[in-house]
Amino acid sequence: MTTGRYRWRDALLPPGLVSLTRVALAVVFPLIIEYPAWAIVVLVLAGFTDVLDGYCARRFGQVTPTGAALDPITDKTFVLTVAVTLVWSGHFSVATVLLLSTRELLELPLVVWFAMNPRARSARAEKPSANVFGKLATVLQFAAVVSTLLGWSIADVSIVATALVGVLAALSYWVRALRLETTD
Repeated sequence: MTTGRYRWRDALLPPGLVSLTRVALAVVFPLIIEYPAWAIVVLVLAGFTDVLDGYCARRFGQVTPTGAALDPITDKTFVLTVAVTLVWSGHFSVATVLLLSTRELLELPLVVWFAMNPRARSARAEKPSANVFGKLATVLQFAAVVSTLLGWSIADVSIVATALVGVLAALSYWVRALRLETTD
């Protein structure tokens, strides 16, 4: 775990398999976008797996550099697929997607840094922690998408709130990463 090396077998541990289910859910989402109830079920399942993979990794001592990299990659894959699908289907404009993706866009350089830097991966794997703003941004993204799919009037407020909390989440991730980098 502390070497910071990726190992394929670590992706096959239960937390990695849970993370990988988001890729399968990303494949399904475009196929069911015109059925709001099913689209919402897929969103809920993806959110559940996002919580479950981290919980399992910490609870069962299966935190690995591979898992620490796999989780955000599968998150970004799912979110990107949902965003493209919502634009393609006419539910969202590109500007709306950019607002909803504030956190992901600001975190993208950090994800690349973790992917390229074994020391950063090790530090993150050794000191895993949830990001409250990140979880809140995910909940708000979910609320924005669901309210849009259901035609609720709170969609615009949810989109703006998601963007603002997304900035806080990204800043929190960056501060944590930089602290880990400077304390080692």
